[in-house]
Amino acid sequence: MYFTDRGIEELESRRGEEDVTLAWLSEQLRIFVDVHPEYEAAVDQLATWLARLDDDED
Repeated sequence: MYFTDRGIEELESRRGEEDVTLAWLSEQLRIFVDVHPEYEAAVDQLATWLARLDDDED
């Protein structure tokens, strides 16, 4: 298990039953970056990756 998996596991166990919109998630990511600007690049990469999941890879 990667170190980051602990946070993912906690998220799943605490909020895994909830339904959220992508608009809600986007707002939470914006708030997180406002509070933790040092993670802006990582959050941007994650958001871009999620946005492009269905793109065909050539």
